[in-house]
Amino acid sequence: MNAPLVDISSVSHRFGQQTVLKNVSLQIEPGSYTILLGPSGSGKTTLLSILGGFVSPSEGKVFIRGEDCTSVPPAKRPTTTVFQDYALFPHMSVGANVGFGLRMQGVDGATRAAKAREALALVGLASAFDKKPHQLSGGQRQRVALARALVVEPAVLLLDEPLGALDLKLRRQMQDELKAIQKRVGTAFIHVTHDQEEAMALADHCVVMNDGRIEDEGPPERVYARPSTRFSATFMGESTILSGTVTEAKNGTISVATPAGAIMLPGTLQPGAKVALAVRPEHLVLVAAGGAVALGTAEVSDVVFQGSFKRVLATSTVDPALQFIAKAPASASVQTGDNVAVSCDAGDFILLTH
Repeated sequence: MNAPLVDISSVSHRFGQQTVLKNVSLQIEPGSYTILLGPSGSGKTTLLSILGGFVSPSEGKVFIRGEDCTSVPPAKRPTTTVFQDYALFPHMSVGANVGFGLRMQGVDGATRAAKAREALALVGLASAFDKKPHQLSGGQRQRVALARALVVEPAVLLLDEPLGALDLKLRRQMQDELKAIQKRVGTAFIHVTHDQEEAMALADHCVVMNDGRIEDEGPPERVYARPSTRFSATFMGESTILSGTVTEAKNGTISVATPAGAIMLPGTLQPGAKVALAVRPEHLVLVAAGGAVALGTAEVSDVVFQGSFKRVLATSTVDPALQFIAKAPASASVQTGDNVAVSCDAGDFILLTH
């Protein structure tokens, strides 16, 4: 088995008395697009700063290409960083901005210019070489920052919320372009965001962080469909959460007592075990469905039209603390105040033990 490109080993970090990273270990494979996903304060930006060499960890090691880079300064390690604010030099042309890293490496002017033109062509800005940054749109400036980072051919490209300053349409467009560029150049990208949709659009390796720890990691399809923890189930997309207790277990099946009634599903937990059952919005059905698990009735409290579907919030009539989140077809006639029957196929429950 090949060694990972990046190996973060038992990294912890403190700012004064506050511990912001708690014994984090993570491996990044060559050619992968890794997303560090989490809320503000989860430690994702600190971890990226440690990878880039801008922060030295309080404990632990960072290996890149098998070499210990824990104390290596940013300019000496095989990484480059793209920041949210682009950090372009306003007095320099676009070409000079892109070639700046090569200039710092002592590359001659002609080679710099040629490589800068290649990098700009890669991001679709071949004609912008002689322009100044203020003549470009926000999306174009983001692409210049990307070209400047890629021109020095880093082993790992670090992206700190690079699309956060863009409007929604441009952000979606840049997501598509980022993914295409990453596939073309084959460099490993590590990208910090708090946007779950961005994570699912870009990543082939998704790392969900919370309170300085890694909650879950894997392909985004798996993290979404079968999250490992309750936090992951509610942060990587939305979920209805049913708290429950295992009351019976035999022949690989458990019975879980929940506010919506007893639910049978595959499992080997012991009676008395506290669990949570998560259901994704697209798996909740707002009518009684034959063969599905009935979850009782609920009163619709909110309906939001979102184009291809309606997002429906409904409160259980049995337990007011139980809130259902469902996706109904855009054509559904459901309205606020309606009483609806709620059901779900047994195979769509996600069993969470922590």
